[in-house]
Amino acid sequence: MISRLLAPIILCVLTVSAMADDIDAAKINGAQYSAKRLAEDKVDAAIVKAEVLLDRAHFSPGEIDGKLGENARKALQAFAEDRGLKSDHPLTPEIWAALAATGNDLIITAYTISEKDVKGPFLKKLPAKMEEMKDLERLSYTTPREALAEKFHMSEGLLSALNRGKKFDRAGESILVANLSKMPDKLAVNRIEIDKMRQTVRAFDASNKLIAFFPATVGSPEKPTPSGTFKVVSADADPNYRYNPDYKFKGVKSKEPFTIKPGPNNPAGSFWIGLSAEGYGIHGTPDPSKVSKSASHGCVRLTNWDVGLLGASVKKGTPVGFVEGPQAGGKG
Repeated sequence: MISRLLAPIILCVLTVSAMADDIDAAKINGAQYSAKRLAEDKVDAAIVKAEVLLDRAHFSPGEIDGKLGENARKALQAFAEDRGLKSDHPLTPEIWAALAATGNDLIITAYTISEKDVKGPFLKKLPAKMEEMKDLERLSYTTPREALAEKFHMSEGLLSALNRGKKFDRAGESILVANLSKMPDKLAVNRIEIDKMRQTVRAFDASNKLIAFFPATVGSPEKPTPSGTFKVVSADADPNYRYNPDYKFKGVKSKEPFTIKPGPNNPAGSFWIGLSAEGYGIHGTPDPSKVSKSASHGCVRLTNWDVGLLGASVKKGTPVGFVEGPQAGGKG
C-alpha cells in the first residue's frame, strides 16, 4: 500500500521546462504556474522554486534538486493537507498560490565563498566499506562543492548547473545558491511522529500544530523500526558511529566492534537523536539523495540539515511515536 501521492499520476505543473543545461537564477526567481506535464527526471525552474519555498516553510523536500521526485511530492502533499487544500495532484494553482504567499524573498541569491568553506580538511576519497572508515581521523566532506551543496540543502548537480565555470574551492568566488538565509536554528518541538509506511517524520508544537515535515528512510523489511511511543534520550551533533558485530550488517565482515569517527560522511551523518528504544535513533546520512529511497538498518534517516534542525529542537523526554498509515497526523 502506498500514499495516493505516490501512485501513478499525470504530473501537472508549471512554466517552461528547464533542463539542467539552461537553468539559471532569473528563470527560477521568475517562475510562475502553468499546467504542463513534466518528467520526474528533468530539472525545472519552477520545481526549484517550489522546493525552496517548501524548505523555508519547514516542509522539507529533502535535497533541493529541481525535480518533482518522491520527496518533493511528499512535501507538497503534506503542505497541501496542512493548508486544507486538495492534494490529489502534486501541484495545483491553489497549492502554488499558497506556496508563493509564504514569502517574497528571492529564491536564488548570490553567496561569496568564505575561507571557512574551503579550509577543509577534505577526504581524498570516501571508503565504500565501514571497516575502511575506522582508521580515518574524521569523515569529512570530500570537496568544497559537497560541503556547499549541503550548506544550502541542494544537490551537487543543481549547484553545479547554476554555477557553470565557477570554482568552488576559491574563497571570494561569488556563486548562486538557494536563499535559505532566514531559516531558524531551532523550532518549538513538543512531540515527533514517524510514519513507517509513508517514510516521513512530522514535528508538532505544544498545541499539536504541525511545525515541520521531513522525508525519511524508516527501517527495512529485514531490520524494521520499532512500534509504539518512545522518548528522546540524547541529542548529539557530530556523533561517533559504533559498529557492533551483533548487527550483522551485509558487507561488514568484522567480528570485533569498532568506532568510526565523526563527520558529515560518517554512517550516522552529522547528528544523532537517541531514543529510549535501545539501539534506535534518528540520524543523518552521507548521501542525502537516497533519503526515503533506500533501506536503513532499523533507524530513521534524514538529511544532515533536517536532522540538525530537529536535533536542535528536541530535549530529553520529547515523545517520539511510530505510526503506520491512516492515523498519521492525529493526536497522540
